[in-house]
Amino acid sequence: MRKDPNSVAIIDADASAGVAMSRFLRGVGFSPSTFTSAESFLADDRRTAFAALVLDIQLPGMSGLELQRRLLAEGDRTPVIFVTAEDDTAARDLAIQNGCAEFFRKVDPGAVIVAALRRAAGAGERT
Repeated sequence: MRKDPNSVAIIDADASAGVAMSRFLRGVGFSPSTFTSAESFLADDRRTAFAALVLDIQLPGMSGLELQRRLLAEGDRTPVIFVTAEDDTAARDLAIQNGCAEFFRKVDPGAVIVAALRRAAGAGERT
């Protein structure tokens, strides 16, 4: 089954940040779903249908880095883009070492995040 390149999961403990990201991505042609924890994402039946994940580092319970490691251990190669408030070089290095597609801070421009998400999800450019 081919994944819909517009279908993305946003996993962010800050519900308002997740909603804001969801609205933004919907406005540029994505079909986002939001989750406030790694555990809620893992429990969702649609988890394997997403073309890419937008993931925060700091989550309640399992961290974003732990989720990334778990997905890799399970053989799930869905591209991960970290978008986080954390300015932690060690976390960034670990995320990249574990194969994240991109790593951004929440203050980075939305256009660069969208471009990275399109590349990772295979969604292509839209006008």
